[in-house]
Amino acid sequence: MEGGTGGYNSRTPEDVFRDFRGRRAGIVKALTTDVEKFYQKCDPEKENLCLYGQPNETWEVNLPVEEVPPELPEPALGINFARDGMGEKDWLSLVAVHSDAWLLAVAFYFGARFGFDKESRKQLFQMINSLPTIYEVVTGITKKQSKEKTPSSNGKSNKSGSKSLRPSESHAKASKMAPPTEEDSEGEDEDEEDHGNTLCGACGDNSANDEFWICCDICEKWFHGKCVKITPARAEHIKQYKCPACTAKRVRT
Repeated sequence: MEGGTGGYNSRTPEDVFRDFRGRRAGIVKALTTDVEKFYQKCDPEKENLCLYGQPNETWEVNLPVEEVPPELPEPALGINFARDGMGEKDWLSLVAVHSDAWLLAVAFYFGARFGFDKESRKQLFQMINSLPTIYEVVTGITKKQSKEKTPSSNGKSNKSGSKSLRPSESHAKASKMAPPTEEDSEGEDEDEEDHGNTLCGACGDNSANDEFWICCDICEKWFHGKCVKITPARAEHIKQYKCPACTAKRVRT
């Protein structure tokens, strides 16, 4: 369903949600781990540009489609014009908000086209609402909410190379996403709720919580190791880890 409905035979809320999730993952990458590349592609000297997320979790900055009306709802036009006229964080946040609106428009366009009834639309919205918005991922709002609910670990020394574990399995290198506390014995349901609040700064998901995670010592965001191409072995030799976004900021300044 690259840019249209051709070849897209699925007609269920689950299928539309998979499309939504793939497009969302692509845009999150553009605004986080690929932010330097995204920044360069949004040249204010070019014509109206749009940020497209694709179902295969990729992204592209391109001109809007020429056909009128378009087969799919179009993203916000001219995201490149505001790049140099406002702070980078504000600009990325603005793009994130418009991207959230576009993703919802595309998802419910498919819902209407495929004849979803009230229950199917409700199911689709609930699945979408289970994920944080792109704006929340980019601005770190979800992380701040998580910090208010879950106490942080002692110091930064255990961030690089730390692995995400359930609190009952935590040890000296346990991450601050689920630190060992006196309340750990109160129940596994509460543990899962606290752990679920921490999201990968690259893909925006909290899935695969038994996999290797690493924390950026600059912005303090957590990432799946596989999302930032860091292995546990490599992390052992990193004294201060900088995520791709923080590294890119340092290069520009």
